[in-house]
Amino acid sequence: MFAGSSGVREWFENAVATFKRNVVHPLRRVFHFVLLLPPPRLLLIGYASYIAAGWVLLCLPFAQRQGSAAALDHLFIATSAVSTTGLTTISVAKAYTFFGQLVVLMLIQLGGIGYMTIGSFVILSRSESLPTLRENVGRFVFSLPDSFRLDKFVRSVVTFTLAIEGLGVLALYPLFRNAGVEAPFWNALFHSVSAFCTAGFGLFDNSFESYTSHFWMNAVIGVLSYLGAVGFIVCVDAWRMLTRRVRQMTLTSRIILWMTFWLSVGGTAVLFLVEPSIRVLPAHERLMAAAFQCMTAMTTVGFNTVPIAGLSKAAVLTLIVLMVIGASPSGTGGGVKSTSVSVLLGFMSAAVRGRTEVTFWGRPIPPARVVAAIANIGFYTLSLLAGAFFLDLLEPAPFDQCFFEAASALGTVGLSMGITAGLTSLGKVLVVAMMYAGRVGPLTLAIALFAPPGEPVEDTDRDVAV
Repeated sequence: MFAGSSGVREWFENAVATFKRNVVHPLRRVFHFVLLLPPPRLLLIGYASYIAAGWVLLCLPFAQRQGSAAALDHLFIATSAVSTTGLTTISVAKAYTFFGQLVVLMLIQLGGIGYMTIGSFVILSRSESLPTLRENVGRFVFSLPDSFRLDKFVRSVVTFTLAIEGLGVLALYPLFRNAGVEAPFWNALFHSVSAFCTAGFGLFDNSFESYTSHFWMNAVIGVLSYLGAVGFIVCVDAWRMLTRRVRQMTLTSRIILWMTFWLSVGGTAVLFLVEPSIRVLPAHERLMAAAFQCMTAMTTVGFNTVPIAGLSKAAVLTLIVLMVIGASPSGTGGGVKSTSVSVLLGFMSAAVRGRTEVTFWGRPIPPARVVAAIANIGFYTLSLLAGAFFLDLLEPAPFDQCFFEAASALGTVGLSMGITAGLTSLGKVLVVAMMYAGRVGPLTLAIALFAPPGEPVEDTDRDVAV
């Protein structure tokens, strides 16, 4: 009896020791290794883990309708959702069950509000401050000005996101119900989250082409998309000013709003004047269609109310320019960001005037910020050209369609001239890589892959976020 107990105890101790040696200790080493990684590499791993988890869930039998798609298509959808792109090789409404659609929605939400935001919010619900690791990664991800505290900013991001998406649901529900859409509440929830996160995923196979003349549908989707695209910095800044915590917005917020306004006005005017398929619409629909297509490219939301494949070359070029510029830092959209473009404009102005100091509205831009902005635009341009080049080699589609697809993927936009569903396997893999690169940012990707260990990746002077 005693010998038997001793044998069981010995076996148990050996099993525990084996488990520690083969599982616990390797996991501990991995954890310590991750803690030593710089923020850019943690960012890459974080988004990759989201994509991998979403891919596994979408491959589950009860997530998809019978015989709906191959594993590569599920990877494509998972990447598109986490990167808030919206490009799809299959119909989300037809290929996935309610569970599958819910997984897509959760991936959009996680990708939209940013890596580590949810985890940081949970930590802050139990503590007054964030661990140093999360503080460092959070500041790198959000590109916050110095006047912003990360802990308060994270709380504001989650609160603001849920509030705006909730209001979006309340606004969209009666519109979908009156339009006779099946499951109006689920459609309202899905499209509200997708619009605010500038994801462009929808449960309608023709996006919003059925609502070209529907003013309120255009207005609600447009407002949600703009709020997501201008970024949480602006929204938090505006709230601080309204509650009189500060007297005026930061320079970053004012630049974002200025760029957003003029890009919207300019893009709408160009599409209103040059696009034949928009010119034939009645006057009020013409302005609405032009404004919506400009909005969808600039905010990178990816919804459309007119067929993109039928647009003229001039309109396509206009959309490409808007997609490349994209949204703003700390927002849910992609692109090189409006602040980087504003720094480039300031740099060009200084060069024309023979000045060495770059200024914007009389405020000097720190040299490190100028270098970061120019590098960001440079890496983005190289990535776009390389993506378009290889996509043209892999696909039989015309070059303009391949270039548009590459710009949409890298900008995490989701607009397409109709070639996404017919991409070859290699073409899908390439677009997946471009969507991932677009979500983390080509410059961040380059820093994470090639920066020497221990090399600083950002300066501490954050008067202007890029």
